[in-house]
Amino acid sequence: MINEQNLNLYKIFYLTATAKSLSLAARKLFISQPAISKSIRKLEDNLGVTLFVRNSKGVTLTEEGLLLFRHVEKAFDALEFGEKEIFRMNILGMKQLRIGVSTTLCKYVLLPYLKDFVNEYPHIKILIQCQSTNHTLKLLEEEKIDIGLIGKPESAKPIEFYSLGAIHDVFVSTKTYLDYLKQRTISENGSMFEAATLMLLDQENMTRQYIDTYMIENRISPNHLLEVSSMDLLIEFANIGIGIGCVIKEFIFDALASGKLMEVPMKIPIKEREIGFAQSTALHSSEAAASFTDYYKKYANPLKQEQP
Repeated sequence: MINEQNLNLYKIFYLTATAKSLSLAARKLFISQPAISKSIRKLEDNLGVTLFVRNSKGVTLTEEGLLLFRHVEKAFDALEFGEKEIFRMNILGMKQLRIGVSTTLCKYVLLPYLKDFVNEYPHIKILIQCQSTNHTLKLLEEEKIDIGLIGKPESAKPIEFYSLGAIHDVFVSTKTYLDYLKQRTISENGSMFEAATLMLLDQENMTRQYIDTYMIENRISPNHLLEVSSMDLLIEFANIGIGIGCVIKEFIFDALASGKLMEVPMKIPIKEREIGFAQSTALHSSEAAASFTDYYKKYANPLKQEQP
């Protein structure tokens, strides 16, 4: 682990490497040249390597020194960038809001909130990380994001969850494909799902894990499976009639209302799930996060607006 004393040694090493001179580094740090030499020797002893070659013109980095310098340079560049970002935020009054969300929930739920929020709070910098709900929960626990838009976790988590309501997973397809399946299952004396191409999200997705549990409990064993990475692709594949897709009903109301897609009736419907905004109870809410929290609690729920 790097302690405070070692950090000071790395600073001396960095300035000496950039100045290529012990005396220049000493003047920049307002300390004596012997103190610079002593610090360099101590860092070399700690690492067990020689970092500089001394000559009449100053110092040059050894192979090991150059390797270390590349990493140290990145670290100091990152610190400088962070200072500039903070300075810019203070000057412009700009705050930062970090949101974690799946691609699907980002498109269908988060964007309607952000549209007017950005106009109302133009000085809040918004960083959106799109990944699975499982990953979003991990980032919340690690305090790497301020707010997550997720499906409500089953197990207890150190989070505050604000429900936006329920979503419903359904199996859908075109009428043409369903008619084809009915004829095939009658002739082959099998089940619809055994004959169909079933289209699901990939196995890392929480929705997929939820559907897998449902299929196991209801003894649904598809013979032909097509896995995709996003809900949009599932909907598009279902629209062109290449199989039965498991999608979220709230996101395809128009297609269902127009008859473009039809819901496959199930003897036992898939149990509804809750989605909502989540925040870590261990993380002190930033000003930007507090502003967004107040906003989404007052904003009309886009899920309810979509329903016919």
